[in-house]
This record gives sequence, C-alpha cells and structure tokens, in this order.
Amino acid sequence: MGKILKSITPDLAAFIKAQPLFFVATAPLAATGHVNLSPKGLDTFRVLSANRVAYLDLTGSGNETSAHVTENSRITFMFCSFGENPLILRLYGKGQVVLPGSDLWPEAASHFPVYPGIRQVVMVDVEFVQTSCGFGVPLMEYGGDRDRLCRWVKTKGEEGLREYHRTKNAKSLDGLDAPLRD
Repeated sequence: MGKILKSITPDLAAFIKAQPLFFVATAPLAATGHVNLSPKGLDTFRVLSANRVAYLDLTGSGNETSAHVTENSRITFMFCSFGENPLILRLYGKGQVVLPGSDLWPEAASHFPVYPGIRQVVMVDVEFVQTSCGFGVPLMEYGGDRDRLCRWVKTKGEEGLREYHRTKNAKSLDGLDAPLRD
C-alpha cells in the first residue's frame, strides 16, 4: 500500500500538478504549541525538482506557516485524490520563507502567476516522500476555484492590506514572529 521514497517521481509530480487542493502542516518547537494545518488552492504549488518544491502563500486570516517555518523550518504537504484512483501523498521537508523585496524574490516568484494579496513564497527542500492508499477518502467533484480572496484583497487596497498584515499576520497563535515584507 504505502511507500516511503527519497524524492518526487515524475508520476507523483504529475499527480501533484493535477490536484486543485493541498494541505500544509507546520508546528512550533514548543510541545505546548499549536499544530497548524491549512488547506490551499488556486495555482499556488510547484514541483521545482525531485527534491525541491515551492508554494505561493496568499494573505489569510493567520500566518502560522511563516512563523513556524521561520522558527524551525519543518513543513509537511499533503495531497489527496478525491477521484477514481485513490492516493494520499505527503512531502516532508525543510522550508524557507521568501518575502517580496528580498534578493531571492524574483526567482521564487517567477514560478507563479500574479494574484492579489501575495504574502510570500515558501521554498522547501523535500527530505522524503510518503504515499498511502487513500481508500477511505471520499469521491468528490471539483467545482472550480473561489474568487472571494482576490475580490477581498482588491477592496482592501495596498495600504489596507499592509495594515491587515501588520495587525493580523505578524504573530502566530503561539506568539511567534511571522516575517512580513517591509
């Protein structure tokens, strides 16, 4: 059923590209800290090589991933098939937050379309890959991307969005600093 692999195979890269939804999980080092698990969508994930991936992080209600990855770099992605062929795929790795305006930004951002509300790119070195059966995952049909986040960001405007980041995205639930662009 399940396998542990050292890298992302071409078949798994194709599976990842076909998924409209993925999940990202992180946690602080403190045992009392909160594990964060967030669903992500839109065209925001890229397989850059067999052991390197990136995802474009858009503005959200919190910024846990950024705070946790900055503190300890640990990150896990999960993809699961809701279609006829069951599969769950997890990527375990070490990440780095790349902010707009940093020296690494032009290269990191070049892999993605431009969306309103871009917050950062998380670059990840994949340490290992795990597959599992997914036999218990329900069959579901994809109904399309939501446009609500993009519309909300546009109503905020650039300065309103920066203020939102400063007030809602600067700290994790556990009080860790989350890096923000200047």
